Amino acid sequence: MNYFERAKYFRTKKRLGQNFLINGEVIHNILDYADIQPDDTIIEIGPGVGFVTEQLVKKAKKVIAIELDEEAVKELEKLEAPNLQIIHQDILKTDLSSLCEGKFKVVANIPYYITSPIIAHLLGEIDDLENKNRNKITDILLMVQEEVARRMTATEKSPSKQYGLLTILSQFWADVEIKELVGRRSFYPAPKVNSALVSLKVQEKPKLNLTDYTHFRKTVKSAFSQRRKNIKNCLLSGGFSKESIQRAIQKLGLDENIRGEKLSIEELGKLSEELKNGN
Repeated sequence: MNYFERAKYFRTKKRLGQNFLINGEVIHNILDYADIQPDDTIIEIGPGVGFVTEQLVKKAKKVIAIELDEEAVKELEKLEAPNLQIIHQDILKTDLSSLCEGKFKVVANIPYYITSPIIAHLLGEIDDLENKNRNKITDILLMVQEEVARRMTATEKSPSKQYGLLTILSQFWADVEIKELVGRRSFYPAPKVNSALVSLKVQEKPKLNLTDYTHFRKTVKSAFSQRRKNIKNCLLSGGFSKESIQRAIQKLGLDENIRGEKLSIEELGKLSEELKNGN
């Protein structure tokens, strides 16, 4: 029985954002992109009824599948793989670092409406220097909405709607790359949007070396808070003093009318440092 026929037997739940991947070629590609080795431990988020899971258990030393839907858990249990551990739990309430001894890789087909919280849960916020989960993750392969993938991989040269807080959250602790675009018909039920497979190579050190990462987070949040306003007005609204803003902009040689989404992550880092020095 093919994936489509198997998926039709399961009653999907719209409230959980369930769209099962039924494209065998894409499932095969996921295994390739994840580069699974015989000694690898894989944490799979949102395995659903196990179409990817049943392939992962053939290649990895251990697969830990975290699934919220009780009916999907019952389907996963039918796999009866000795190296499969099923956890019936909300991913956002799961301490991944406690699930295994060593490092692990993450493979996930996640509900699109909670993409940002899941990325923050995996990587930590930009000022979370000792995040327990991130410290144990080597690689992440996510299936996300194409629009979200564009935002995760954007730069200051991308269309302004793409570059923002999610960009910096994703890229601050990882090298991010779109591996493949995946059409709507690759899923059942078919979503209204196209998807993409995104690879995140987790780094041990943050993208920038700063003196105050919490201050940087505040600066970034302010810079992107009101997209139609220039950086000067955004920072004013964010609680920074007019004097420190003018001093920092002048020191860095920035146009005070530039918008936050036109500043690179490196430039935002320098701006944060100057603002902090000016206080």
